[in-house]
Amino acid sequence: MDYQLIQVVALLTVMAFGGTYWTIEACSLNDLEALMSFKNGIQKDTSGRLAKWVGQSCCKWEGIVCENGTSRVTQINLPGFISTDTDLFQTQMTGWISPSITLLTSLEIIDLGGLVGLGGTIPHTIGLHLPKLQKLYLYGNNLTGPIPESIGELSNLQELALQENRLSGLIPVSLGSLKSLERLLLHSNQFSGIIPDSLGNLINLVELDVHDNALMGNIPNSVGEMKALQKLDLSNNLLRGKIPSSLTNLSAISVLYLNTNYLEGTIPFPSRSGEMTSLGFLRLHNNLLVGNIPSNIGYLVSLQRVSLSNNKLEGALPSSLGNLVSLTELYLSGNFLSAQIPKSVGQLSQLIMLNISRNLVEGPLPQEMSSLQNLQALDLSFNHLNLSAIPKWIANMSSLSSIYFAGCGIQGQIPDFFQTTNSPIQELDLSVNLLSGSIPSWIGNLNQLYMLNLSRNSLHSYIPDSIRNLQDLSVLDLHSNRLTGSIAPVFDIEQGISGGSLKFVDLSDNNFSRGIEKIGVGGQCDIQFLNLSHNLVKGRLPNSIGRLNSLNSLDLSFNELGSNLPKALANLTSLERLKLQDNHFTGKIPNGFLKLLKLKELNLSNNLLEGEIPEGKPLIDFPESSYSGNKGLCGKPLSPCKL
Repeated sequence: MDYQLIQVVALLTVMAFGGTYWTIEACSLNDLEALMSFKNGIQKDTSGRLAKWVGQSCCKWEGIVCENGTSRVTQINLPGFISTDTDLFQTQMTGWISPSITLLTSLEIIDLGGLVGLGGTIPHTIGLHLPKLQKLYLYGNNLTGPIPESIGELSNLQELALQENRLSGLIPVSLGSLKSLERLLLHSNQFSGIIPDSLGNLINLVELDVHDNALMGNIPNSVGEMKALQKLDLSNNLLRGKIPSSLTNLSAISVLYLNTNYLEGTIPFPSRSGEMTSLGFLRLHNNLLVGNIPSNIGYLVSLQRVSLSNNKLEGALPSSLGNLVSLTELYLSGNFLSAQIPKSVGQLSQLIMLNISRNLVEGPLPQEMSSLQNLQALDLSFNHLNLSAIPKWIANMSSLSSIYFAGCGIQGQIPDFFQTTNSPIQELDLSVNLLSGSIPSWIGNLNQLYMLNLSRNSLHSYIPDSIRNLQDLSVLDLHSNRLTGSIAPVFDIEQGISGGSLKFVDLSDNNFSRGIEKIGVGGQCDIQFLNLSHNLVKGRLPNSIGRLNSLNSLDLSFNELGSNLPKALANLTSLERLKLQDNHFTGKIPNGFLKLLKLKELNLSNNLLEGEIPEGKPLIDFPESSYSGNKGLCGKPLSPCKL
């Protein structure tokens, strides 16, 4: 009777306080202990969330969710990325995951993803004590060690995200027991060994991503049993053997990335119409695949992006490619494909990028390609096209911005139709052809030009002054022609709103003789690579060259430059390569060269330099050949100077 009275009083107490008694009650002692142990394992929390974990009412702590009624902790939500109404920012936790986290036996969700500095290992008993766990997010941290075998006991687990850590060891066979698993993300770790056959048991798996590891062996046939699979990424591993034909059973697959492995044999899918009809993204590049591109590829009507580059594929392009009407990107470079491009390619009205470079494809190009009005990038470089001339219909492709026709046998002058095209040309590569004549003055009208490569032709005359108008030009390669006159127009290119655009300049192997004084004078001071070697350039290297403080590589060798080396060269502290050999430089090597600490290659040979080589790194680390041919030089690594 007394016990019943106590119960009534307790109930009235709860009602009197609006039923708030259970919400302020301390959580389970085991849960509290586990959370405090986790907190103690963290030395730094830039978000400040753990600093608020005080008292015993852990259900009120930020990032903690409890079950109504039992007050057991069901969720730890402490992701690294935090979004507000106006911003998204990443926080950091430095420390380790306490094994006591497994005392939270009612946990359904653990989200500790993207905390960057969170280290330690995954508790080896995690699968034995968290029977209700559905989602485990530990991605984007600094975790090491293996995935514990016990993880296969988490029978309710739906999502396992361990990507972007430093986890190693084998992928545990026990993962095949997780029949509820829908997403398995293990990419960007250091896993080795084979892909276990047991993964084929994961019949509810929607996404499997293990790219960027060191997995070996064959792709198991059992992968074809994962009928719900929509995304499969096994790329960037060490996988060998043939692509299993069982992949044709993946009726829901939309993303298939097997690229950058050592896969052999032929492309086995699809075997017939109706298979893999949802496949939209296919990457098989950087493998050892052989044989023809199967004509059945035309059955994959949902394909949007296809990359088969850098394999050993051969034969003609199948005309069935024309059936892929949703295709936007097609990469076939670096194979042994031959014959002509089929006319059916003209049916790919959605195509944006087409790259068939470095094959054995023959000309002529089909007129039907002119129908590709959405095409933005076309690369046919280094084939057996023997075009003689670029087809005029190229000028009518109104979206075309990147044109790569290197090594295509093009003869004569640079065609005039480029000056009247409506195409917003940004990249133009006509290198390694048989072009002659001059660089036309209308080149300056291509005011969106970002990259211009006319190297390894037989162009002569001057660089036109109109090149100064190309404010967006970043890459200029004119090497190995017969160009003469001044290099000044290049360094006089008008500066854009954001400063100088030029990053890469190669004018080597020509007959330029003037304009060295313009280097570093104008707005083009962000150049990283500059090669003027093997010309006839005369004069004195100006002090203004010291303004090019982003320069990584400078080659002025085999010219007729003279006078002293400017002290301003010491300002180029990013230099890794400096080649000034075979000129007429005089005087001493400036002591400031000792500031060039990043220098990996130096050649000052065959000049008229004299005096002692400044003693110290990096100059003493270079061989004698870097200084030879200067009769007046002495000191390490050459002979000692005479007193």
